Formats: sequence, C-alpha cells, structure tokens
Amino acid sequence: MTVYLVGAGPGDPGLMTARSLELIAAAEVIVYDRLIPANALDGARPEAKLIYAGKEGGGHQVSQAEITRLLVEHGRVAETVVRLKGGDPFVFGRGGEEAEALIAAGILFEVVPGITAGIAAPAYAGIPVTHRDGASAVAFLTGHEDPDKPGSALDWAALAAFPGTLVVYMGVRQLGPIAARLIAAGRAGDEPAAVVQRATLPGQRTVQGTLATIAQLAADAHVKAPAITIFGSVAGLHEQLRWLERRPLHGVTIAVTRAREQASRLAERLRALGAEVVVAPVIRTEMLPGPVPDLGAYDLICFTSPTGVEALFARLDAAGLDARAFPAPDRARIAAIGPATARALQTRGIRADVMPAQAVAEALAEALAGVSVSRALIARAREARDVVPEALRARGAEVEVLAVYETVVELLDETQAAAVAAADYLTFTSASTVRNFLAAVGGAEAWLARGPSRPRVASIGPVTSAELHAHGLAPDVEATSYDIDGLIAAIIGA
Repeated sequence: MTVYLVGAGPGDPGLMTARSLELIAAAEVIVYDRLIPANALDGARPEAKLIYAGKEGGGHQVSQAEITRLLVEHGRVAETVVRLKGGDPFVFGRGGEEAEALIAAGILFEVVPGITAGIAAPAYAGIPVTHRDGASAVAFLTGHEDPDKPGSALDWAALAAFPGTLVVYMGVRQLGPIAARLIAAGRAGDEPAAVVQRATLPGQRTVQGTLATIAQLAADAHVKAPAITIFGSVAGLHEQLRWLERRPLHGVTIAVTRAREQASRLAERLRALGAEVVVAPVIRTEMLPGPVPDLGAYDLICFTSPTGVEALFARLDAAGLDARAFPAPDRARIAAIGPATARALQTRGIRADVMPAQAVAEALAEALAGVSVSRALIARAREARDVVPEALRARGAEVEVLAVYETVVELLDETQAAAVAAADYLTFTSASTVRNFLAAVGGAEAWLARGPSRPRVASIGPVTSAELHAHGLAPDVEATSYDIDGLIAAIIGA
C-alpha cells in the first residue's frame, strides 16, 4: 500500500509525465487539486474513487488537515492512492507536510515530481529564468503570505539584494505590497517585471512592466490567479522571445461539434496552433452490425468517410476476417472520398486507387467517371446523399449501398452549451453536424435568437454550407479545400 504524491505539471496536459499518467491509470483512490490539467483524470479506472480537494484564494477551501486525513485514511486500506497536485508536490505544494504525516502514520509514500509553474510560466512566456548575460541565479518565493504581517518568513532585504531573477508564486493579490517592499529594501523600481496568467494554457497572457508599475498594470488588465510573477532583467526578453502568443490561433476559442471519436484529430491540430478548444460533440456514431458481403464479387469498393472504413472492418473482425477478404488489386478498385478516408484504409493495409482532389461526393463521382465499373459496393452511413450511387447507376453499374453506421443526436448539457455560445468560432464538418447541433440546442430559431453575440460559423465545404443555409444560417468562413486542413486554413485566414 503506497500513497504517491504526484505532480501534474502547470496546466498543459502534454506536460504531464509518463509516470503520472501511469499512476492515475492504476490508482484506486485519487485526491486531486483544482489546478490539475483538464482531462488529467480521463485515464483513471471507472471504479476509482475521485476526491476533490481543491483550494481557491478567497473561495472554496478544503483544509490541509482534511486532505492529510484523507490520505492517511485511504492509504491504510487502498493499494494505490494518488495525491494529484498542480505543478510539483514539493514546490509550494505542501507535499513535504503530507509526506511527514504519512511517515508518522506508518504509510509508504513516493514522490513523482512535476514541472513547476515557476519554471513553465516564464518559459512559455519566452522568459529564461537564468541567462548568461543577466541572471546567474534564480529564487522562488511565495506571495501567498502577507508581506506586512509580523514575523514574515521572507527576508525582504535579502531578496531585494538578490543578484538574479525572482519568481513569485501565488502573488497576484499581494503584488502591490510585494513590489513596494522590494523597492523599499533597495531593489530598483525600473527593473523589468512580468506577470504570466494561465501559463501553458491556450488563454495564457503576459503583462509587462517594471517593478514599480507591474502591480497597477496587472490590476488594469484584470489579471487573476493562477499567475506567476517574474522580477529581473530577463523579464524584458518577453517581447523578443515570446513564442506561444505567436501561434496563429492563440487566444481564439473554437468549438468542435464532431462526434467524440472523430473530434480528437481536429482538436489536437487546433490546440497545436494555439486555440482553446471546446469539444461539444452533437453527434454520436453507432456501428450497425450485420453480415459482410462477398467483397470479391465487386470491382469497385467505395468509402465515403473514415468511419465507414472503421465500421466495415469491425464487421470483418466480428466475422473472423481481415483485409485479405478484399479482392486482389488487379480485380477491383478501392475508392476513398478524401485523404482522411485514404489514411484510414492505409492503416489497415489497403491502398486507395481513386481519391478526388476535393473531399465531396460530386468530386468522387467525377473521379470515378473514368473507371470501368460493373458492380460496386458503397460502405457509408445509413443516411447519406446518393450522389455517388446515382452517378454509378447512370453509367449502368449495379450498386449496393451498405449502411455500416449511423449518427444520432447527442444533446449538450448546460455547461457545454454555454461554452459553445462563448466561443469565437463554431465548426461544422458535415451536414449531419449542422442538423444535430441545431437539434441539440433547441432548433435554428433558438440559436438565432442568441443574436450577434453568437460564435462565427466555420464550414468545411459547400455541402455543409448548403445545410446551414437551409436552416437560415450563413457560414462566416468556408474551406476551399474540403477537409480538416482546409477548415483550419480558412479559420487562420479569416
């Protein structure tokens, strides 16, 4: 039986360590803080006991005594207990106190370090806490205590004389008194300073000033916790070295309405470009069970989405079959509507012979015009446009449409709906996402009633845009290349 004091890093889920994720997946009990990364608990076992033990300045508090009691109580009976903290457990995380309590109770513990905000925030703001030309040392201090209280644990005269960078944790509410105390003790008022709010997250922002001005500038900018403050010459490098804010979608919030299993690729691409992503799936994909036709009987097998590929292979797997059930390359052609569908096929050992330049049914039908077809199989959703089947039948081909999956409405809860409404962009990647989104929010009239404060609408292409127009909505942005890359490029160029 072991209690693990685990650092979850500064907020960006990508900065969590492999060991932290491994322990979250194994834990029977997780006692977690307010500032852990979003989705940090997604990998926890369904039966794991999750206990919130967050603290917020001026707000809800779970006392340290109660947290320690929980760790001891569960540490005595559970095989693996994870105490999950933002940042690092031993850097202003009170992990040392928790470790002492566990030792006193005879409970084994281990420490899993995390990236602390005092390192991550400056780095993500383009501020090196040490620099050969200006800062050979760095000191970390807490701003949580009142610097004017009797018996302060901080030696302000020594800090004012410190020949390097000062990094202040939890100091937003005390920024004015801290700066005043440093200046009074002899630190130069014109020394560069910076405050980094929501470090490593898409909404990160940096306020620059001097030791004398930073408190007022931060107040004017309505900077709130969590934030890290940096005093020292290196803070002046922010404008030159800032990299996060230069990403093309930094500060932009984008709502993704794709099915949950399809949303990850788009969301990951958007986050990599700096966007804050609201994942609000309004459709759910359900695979349709059924028999697998004799694939060798067709000279054309056509896929109109990556989900169609997944669904057909799920049927093959259920029947004890695999890619060898497909006809030999010299006996049949394989068609994919676009690059994502082609990639889905390639991961299963099938190469697409036909793929149009644009990922729409009309372009696929045109690309197939030069292909000799006598009998075709089209694996697709239950409800879909008949552009490709009709084009093939018009040429005399026998066409079988195989419905291998369907999409159904997934309603948004109030929190999701509010987050979508507050986004800068609302993305639609198919006509079905349009229909299901409107169903999920109470219809087109209810959505339009929100007025001009609604998010801008980004459409993946003309078919999706036509569906928007049919419901009285006009896309603000439409991709010229009808795929995820095209949609992202259109938003960046808007």
